Amino acid sequence: MQPDFVLEALIFAPIISFPLIYLISRITLRITAKKGTPINPSRWLALVVMLALLIPLSFALNHFINEGSFFTTIGTIELQMDGISVLLTTIVILMSLLIILFSGDYMKGEVGEEKYYAMLVGMVGLVIGLSTASDLFNLWIWFEAMAITPYVLVAFYHDRAPVLEAGVKYLIQSAVGTMLVLIGIMIVFMQTGTLYMPSLNAINIQNNPALIVAGILFIIGFGVKSALFPMHTWLPDAHSQAPSGISALLSGVVIEAGLITMIRTLDMVSGAFAQAGTILIVISALNLLFGNLLALRQNQIKRMLAFSSIAHMGYIVLGVGITMTSGNINGAQGGFFHIFNHAIMKGLAFMSIGTLMYSLTATKKNAHDPLTLDDMNGLAKRFPFLGICLSIGLLSLAGIPPLAGFVSKWQIFIAGFETHDPFIIGIVIFAAINSVISLAYYAPIINRMYRLTPSPYNMKAKAITPFMKIVLSILTIATVVIGFYPTLLNWLTEPAANVILTAFWHS
Repeated sequence: MQPDFVLEALIFAPIISFPLIYLISRITLRITAKKGTPINPSRWLALVVMLALLIPLSFALNHFINEGSFFTTIGTIELQMDGISVLLTTIVILMSLLIILFSGDYMKGEVGEEKYYAMLVGMVGLVIGLSTASDLFNLWIWFEAMAITPYVLVAFYHDRAPVLEAGVKYLIQSAVGTMLVLIGIMIVFMQTGTLYMPSLNAINIQNNPALIVAGILFIIGFGVKSALFPMHTWLPDAHSQAPSGISALLSGVVIEAGLITMIRTLDMVSGAFAQAGTILIVISALNLLFGNLLALRQNQIKRMLAFSSIAHMGYIVLGVGITMTSGNINGAQGGFFHIFNHAIMKGLAFMSIGTLMYSLTATKKNAHDPLTLDDMNGLAKRFPFLGICLSIGLLSLAGIPPLAGFVSKWQIFIAGFETHDPFIIGIVIFAAINSVISLAYYAPIINRMYRLTPSPYNMKAKAITPFMKIVLSILTIATVVIGFYPTLLNWLTEPAANVILTAFWHS
């Protein structure tokens, strides 16, 4: 299979499929409803598309490992699969596949179920597209197209006022970020006469105040989309109101895609904006501090996990910032390692909570009521398997060895100490302290599950379905195995880190 065809298949197969999934499912529903037995095939259609994507993904990984980056040209638009693209493509396909498997019973019978699966598949193609863009304008186009799908999915339960509020907040803040990014792109074009990334790298203009302004606009604009403090306020509402599978994807893929897009754009102004890495390191400390402090105050579990995502973005940004400022590749490699680990850890946590929400629908008047700390009381006695899965996910998020979250944080911390820079070392120590602080909101959940007496209300919860058990088992095993064998992912994280090193230290 030719590399250009592989890349085109990865991007356009899901983009073409997602309207077809919606239309076929709507038509099937209408026909079967007349016969008295409505059938919605959207989940199975989405599953077929995602399983089919594993074929070009395997070819892409094989070609990348043996030959390196590859590209395709469509008209005048060039798309390139490099180390970062491979990482993000692998994460979004694997996580989306698991979310579709998980969502079968969770979403069954929901109004608009076909919209859920169609948008989920469409998001996959758009994320891969933005990760491969080779010029700033098309990068922006891809990202804005991708941002539409999470908006629709966040507002999926649109008949509830808090959901509409979360959707509107996400839309308004995203639109403001979009405007700032577009202004930044205009400035870059006015100053350089090109938006083609390789050409901008070759120009490498220094001491240009206008490009510094563009860089600041990129940080603010994409900072909104990647939940960097203080542009993070949409995220807790979006996470808490979206279906649990989408919460996992928002936390594990979408905000990371925003960060990666920001890094791509900052590379274009790196010659003039040498302070970008230092600014990101400062932002990482703010994300860690406020993400953890705000998580401590939460009673709703999904809001707590949302604020936790803000804190974890701090670790990722810190790792990337270390490489941008010092040239130590281990920082970015640890950051990309944490992107992968955060996807599986937060996916495990959100889907465990989603499983509980599904199980408690037998006792709740409203199936979409938020899960609170009191709802967790004694649930490990009713669901011992689920208690183990959620406990491992939370302990890994807290950075407890020897789980996945610990090893990626550790790599970032070691990279910081290797710089011998007092400022970076101070931030690393601060980050390590924050990792310990996070136990203050993870540990009480585990304590409640195992030590408190379950109420009769909770003991009436219905059983977990087989597909949910399969997905949670895969994520739990991955979290443990990566913790014991962190080098398993070097082939994926090292090339991604090399892209950052080359970009910001090409001179």
